[in-house]
Amino acid sequence: MQNKLLIPLSFILITYIFSGCTAKLTDPEIDFEPPAYVEQMPPKEEKQDFASTGSLFGKGDNPLFSDHKAMHVNDIVTVVIAETAKSSNTGTKQLSESDSSTLGGGIFSTAGAGNDRVKSGISKVNGYSDIGFTGKSDSAYKGKGSATKDASFTTTISARIVKVLQNGNYFISGKREILVDDQKQIIQITGVIRPYDIDQYNKISSTQVSDAKILYKTEGDMDRATKQGWGTKLIQSVWPF
Repeated sequence: MQNKLLIPLSFILITYIFSGCTAKLTDPEIDFEPPAYVEQMPPKEEKQDFASTGSLFGKGDNPLFSDHKAMHVNDIVTVVIAETAKSSNTGTKQLSESDSSTLGGGIFSTAGAGNDRVKSGISKVNGYSDIGFTGKSDSAYKGKGSATKDASFTTTISARIVKVLQNGNYFISGKREILVDDQKQIIQITGVIRPYDIDQYNKISSTQVSDAKILYKTEGDMDRATKQGWGTKLIQSVWPF
């Protein structure tokens, strides 16, 4: 019975090990299928539901003097990502301690001893009892550390209005994938923006995005070469030394 259970368990273990060894070894690809919301959204029917009155300003979806800012769900807004992080931190700590102690033995006095033999005996006893101990300890610690960070990230990405909130703000989400020479770059952003912050060119700065989440990562051979394998991570997670 145990042998029958051991065979399938061994097969599962071997399959798991080989699947871990081959994980993320395939070249990155891009799925060119349209997003789910594009498939779910019905196509717009082209029809003219207004009467042309010869007005200079025009009517319809694209009048001459209309505001071209994103205003509705699924409208597109351009986000200019310009993030800069600079920090400098320096710390110094110095501690010192000194301790000294002295312990002396008792001495018998010869005052009042009229006999020379008694004085001589007391002197001999004092020679043995007058023993002193001296102890001294010193400790010092000095530490200094500094850290400096200077990072910047600049790019442009188009995001879609996913939801118009009750107060009029927009929740946006955008993602861009670029595949060049089997190296895929992924840029993704989500957050909440105010319609008043969108400029006349339908652009908004990433600094004006509330609760912004910005992701930038690279997939491919270069990314795999700079990361530890899952086996090494597993050993390091349990290695006690």
